[in-house]
Amino acid sequence: MKNLPIFPAGEVWLVGAGPGDAGLLTLHAVNALEQADVVVHDALVGADVLDMARDGVELVFVGKRGGVTSPKQPEINRRLIAYAKAGKRVLRLKGGDPFMFGRGAEEALDLVAANIPFRIIPGITAGIGGLAYAGVPVTSREVNSSVIFLTGHDKRGLSPDNVDWAATAKAGMIVMYMAMRNMHEIAGNLVAAGRPADDPVVVVSNATLPDMQVVETTLERAADDIAASGIGAPAIISIGRGNLLREALNWRGV
Repeated sequence: MKNLPIFPAGEVWLVGAGPGDAGLLTLHAVNALEQADVVVHDALVGADVLDMARDGVELVFVGKRGGVTSPKQPEINRRLIAYAKAGKRVLRLKGGDPFMFGRGAEEALDLVAANIPFRIIPGITAGIGGLAYAGVPVTSREVNSSVIFLTGHDKRGLSPDNVDWAATAKAGMIVMYMAMRNMHEIAGNLVAAGRPADDPVVVVSNATLPDMQVVETTLERAADDIAASGIGAPAIISIGRGNLLREALNWRGV
């Protein structure tokens, strides 16, 4: 591609692969795939994205899944540094956006400490792009003027204990990542903080992909309806009246 950067040997590029649909990759991401010697990728990066990598590339899977043994973050960081020091063009390919609950900052900081040059290539995050595929806008002038992005669990896998629930409950839309397991507790915290129990909730699993699933529910029923539906991770959850626009904007009909 014309006017796109050359990938120097010994560098690490932290690249967002988007929420799943390969068509949502940026040109910079495709350019990186066409040059990289090593692609260190997460579980959320699909085969159709990896197929864009050049012939002879080394694919290294470091995906994390709850309850399954997987590489720890320090180990991943060490691998990135080792590949770069060996003179490889290292593409760290992450689902969504590297800096949106993607641990991209942790990896970049270790690269800085090791004097490894790097580049950040943002990607479309599921909290925006995935919801758009379900017909849910995270902002709309007539409905809400603010949005909060929230992780659904901390390092222990528990509901985060450092969230200001009173402030969060006042947001126009609340968009949550990795919240399926702790939805009952999260919903209880929000209702206790003043969020309406009947506030609309949309759950989107495998967002942007052909097997995308959507569950529409309310805040007080969300945990039970998620369990009853059998919908699985990865999923993005949105809370707020912006979800009501899905009735008109559900362009995929899912």
